[in-house]
Amino acid sequence: MTVYIFAFVAVALVIAGMAVGAIFQNKPLKGSCGGLNTLGLKENCEICGGDDDECRKEQERQERLAEAPDLAYDATKRQ
Repeated sequence: MTVYIFAFVAVALVIAGMAVGAIFQNKPLKGSCGGLNTLGLKENCEICGGDDDECRKEQERQERLAEAPDLAYDATKRQ
């Protein structure tokens, strides 16, 4: 039973380490060498529409929107 607990803890630590690494790198996740492109379905992708730079463009657009001054306020909260 001790071996199972040790194995579970080891796998959990590896998964946690990969998650922390992915969070600190702050890069969009990428697929492997296979994926939609090898199946010929890349152009029909609902997310990127076949454009590999779509994630980068969307992140830049969101950053520009975040830098813009806020022209509205929450009227339900007192100031």
